[in-house]
Amino acid sequence: MAATTSGTSLPGVLPLPPAREIPSTFIASMRSWWYAGEKESAAAEERLLRKLPFFHPAGSPPPTPDGNYQVVAESKRVELDSPKHYINTFIMTPTSQATSSSRSPVVLLHGYGAGLGFFFQNFLALGQWAGRRGTSVFALDWLGMGRSARVPFAVKAKRDDIDGRVNEAEGFFIDSLEQWRERMGLERMTLVGHSLGGYLSVAYALKYPTRVSKIILLSPAGVPRDPESTVYSREVTDEQDTSASSADHAEAATKGRLERIKSGQEDVQKKESRSRKILTYLWEEGWSPFQVVRSSLFWGPMLVGKYSSRRFIGLSQDDTRAMHDYIVNLVLAKGSGEYCVSHLLAPGAHARRPLVDRIHALKVPITFVYGEHDWMDPEGGSEAVERLRQAGNGDGKMYIIPHAGHHVYLDNPKAVNDLLVKELDRSLKA
Repeated sequence: MAATTSGTSLPGVLPLPPAREIPSTFIASMRSWWYAGEKESAAAEERLLRKLPFFHPAGSPPPTPDGNYQVVAESKRVELDSPKHYINTFIMTPTSQATSSSRSPVVLLHGYGAGLGFFFQNFLALGQWAGRRGTSVFALDWLGMGRSARVPFAVKAKRDDIDGRVNEAEGFFIDSLEQWRERMGLERMTLVGHSLGGYLSVAYALKYPTRVSKIILLSPAGVPRDPESTVYSREVTDEQDTSASSADHAEAATKGRLERIKSGQEDVQKKESRSRKILTYLWEEGWSPFQVVRSSLFWGPMLVGKYSSRRFIGLSQDDTRAMHDYIVNLVLAKGSGEYCVSHLLAPGAHARRPLVDRIHALKVPITFVYGEHDWMDPEGGSEAVERLRQAGNGDGKMYIIPHAGHHVYLDNPKAVNDLLVKELDRSLKA
């Protein structure tokens, strides 16, 4: 995998200490747990963002325009209507705005329990695109996740009122996204959503159709009807495929490729143990995986380390440590938006109201992207594209990224970045 861009030395800005080693002992784990908090979380995020040569940290001198990139990046909080509700936002602004006002800005939306920093290997390519095209690119943390406000949430609908539960939980996220859009003064947006962020991108477009010009779904959650179609345990057991290369490119989702992916998922599914039943019970009772980690107290960072050291093994050592530090601080923060998810998704990331039965109402271009080793079911995406076609929307497409799993944008960033730029160039006039 290609090396990430290293951070640049910024005059007048204090250097950040390097990320801590992934803990392998109880003492190291306890030390990491002790120091976790808002200050450490901000530093962990900024450590990832400083890898960009055009990032402008808060408190640094005004940036000097760089002819190589023609873009400036910064992060800030965007206050919402309710007190103490805010969205953590990363912005890449071109130094020269496009002459056409019809060009929609791009908004990156992360998945369950993640944050905008997960896209750190995509920001350079998208920032360069923003500079060339004069179109801003945003990434944000969903309300209740990442470094956005961790506000209380409780569903009022009764347990057997599925539609009521789904509407309340979706509203928590997508109504805050709409408030954010209004505060930022954006007319229409191109949404790029990963996993749960993909599901919520579609839900937002269904509720606010005039505000979306295009949707790109990276391994989206909640698409198919079949509750056995995903193998979610692979998120914590799979290792990152390290064979990605600069020669890789997005490939058409042919029937043969889909069958091979499905076959691999079925082989893993047969091996799953009775622990799936325990996880199902905890999920239905409203528990989240992060609640389990927080309950382990001092052991928490070590548990996260077992995941991050395996799942992101394809990154450099520095990047793996930086990602681990970032994840630890997000996971140990106060639980909030994570508790909404069991109202949207049944165990196994199966939607209580599958997108395949709702997506045909959308009239905008929609692109599905899955990894070659994905644990999300790509057949749901294939059926969704067909449902769009039957409804008169011929702008549905689907691609497979080689040497990539569920985190396609991290596993093979070069292939995903090339595809994103290609798809965004197609939608400039949307």
